[in-house]
Amino acid sequence: MNKLKTEKNTLILTTLIILLPILAGVLLWNRLPEKIPTHFDFQGNPDGWSSRRTAVFFLPLFLTAVHLLCAFITAYDPKERGVSVKIYRLILWIVPVLSVFLNGLVYAYALGKDVNISTASYALIGLTLIIIGNYLPKVRQNMTVGIKIPWTLTDETNWNLTHRLAGRLWIIAGIVIIASTFMSNSVAPFIMLGAVLCCTLIPCVYSFLLYRKTL
Repeated sequence: MNKLKTEKNTLILTTLIILLPILAGVLLWNRLPEKIPTHFDFQGNPDGWSSRRTAVFFLPLFLTAVHLLCAFITAYDPKERGVSVKIYRLILWIVPVLSVFLNGLVYAYALGKDVNISTASYALIGLTLIIIGNYLPKVRQNMTVGIKIPWTLTDETNWNLTHRLAGRLWIIAGIVIIASTFMSNSVAPFIMLGAVLCCTLIPCVYSFLLYRKTL
């Protein structure tokens, strides 16, 4: 049975949560400045601003569109049986958490609260990698979730071994990124980028080497 039908209630709930920051923005409307910082550099300094209307309405609506697109594409994957119900639910909850977290940070900063944007963002990225890394080894072959490169998509054993390694690397990368929040703002971005590159590229190289062994 299609996951959109079986997980309809979860999809509705998560979509409403994504839109919650709009309600919060409307309630805070008179307290928010006309120009709100909506983009920050690696050190957490604002380097991009939006109007109050754009900040309150655009990001949640954009994230809602992304959320529904991901839900639809994953549900109608030609190999959708490779995505378990647990994995599908995880996918449905990623964007809602991002919406509440990101919009909450933006509102707090706009209201003059003492918020360290970079530290909070790195912590969220690290935690996300740890959670996804825990699930990666459990993902079976499919066309939308996981490390989708030619060698994993054509060989189930290659897929399984690659995702087992990737899961461990993503967890390690998440821990490293969270640890980087205790370091200086000038060093943390490079640690985060290095960790993300390693947990992304190493599984791809490993998958290719496994493919070469089968030739």
